[in-house]
Amino acid sequence: MRLFLAPLYLFLVALNQTAFSQGSFNQEFAPDLPAPEGFKKNRTSYSAIMDVLESTRSEVTDGQLERLKEVPLEVIFSALGEYQLNYATGFENTQPGSRLVGRALTMRFLPPRPDLTEAALSLAEDANWDRRYYARAAEEARPGDVVVAELGGIDGHNLFGDMGATGILQRGAAGVIIDGGTRDYSGLRDERFQEFPVFHKFTDPHTTSWLGVEYNSPVRIGGVTVLPGDVVVGDNGGVFFFPPSLVEKVLDYSELVEEREKFQLQLLEDKEFRFRDIYPLSPELQQEFENLRN
Repeated sequence: MRLFLAPLYLFLVALNQTAFSQGSFNQEFAPDLPAPEGFKKNRTSYSAIMDVLESTRSEVTDGQLERLKEVPLEVIFSALGEYQLNYATGFENTQPGSRLVGRALTMRFLPPRPDLTEAALSLAEDANWDRRYYARAAEEARPGDVVVAELGGIDGHNLFGDMGATGILQRGAAGVIIDGGTRDYSGLRDERFQEFPVFHKFTDPHTTSWLGVEYNSPVRIGGVTVLPGDVVVGDNGGVFFFPPSLVEKVLDYSELVEEREKFQLQLLEDKEFRFRDIYPLSPELQQEFENLRN
């Protein structure tokens, strides 16, 4: 009899513990907290995700951005590890061949509807910003910023035209990336925009009508996520977005690659070793390279 009761007792104990570890189907949650007075007027849209990440985010210096301008995208790819897939493609560049490097200033847009339009206008008036977020950037962007706009991709809408781009350029921004369209393509190719590339998915003559709903919060560009303050490095091939904490890793790796390639080129020109021993370096030549570096 005792042998029978022992398993039953253990089963009941386990059942009791399970009951305490699981929540009820009809759970009860605390009500959402009301926004503090003036909270909605913050210049940056609140994001719980960014609140959690804030302690891990640093700001990239102008000097670091300047050095990144010379780092090939292939080298950045090799240095990024788990962030290698945070690479967006499919853009046209208003300044073909130009490089775009800076810090992400993000904005998200949605198609208009009457109640959303009314709310956007009301909030813009109360908070003293322009509901046209490209116009906000023309007043609030900082030198080195790259405006990164989520605008529905190839099926989306336009961000701005020549005048909007001029306003953002005058703030010292480095350029713009639009997952959507732009107007005034010929105007944006003018020589005054020579150092201000606009990466976009299409051009269209329609005026801007979508509504800005989040400013400087996480956005989706193509198939990747971009966080405000991300490092942006792009050229005609595509754009990398990665956390500021990885900048020094990328720059250090770039120096290593540059030195190693110089060493390999010299070996190739000397014609003493087979190509397969030089590229990649054989263990013996790798050791020689490391000795030279040290």
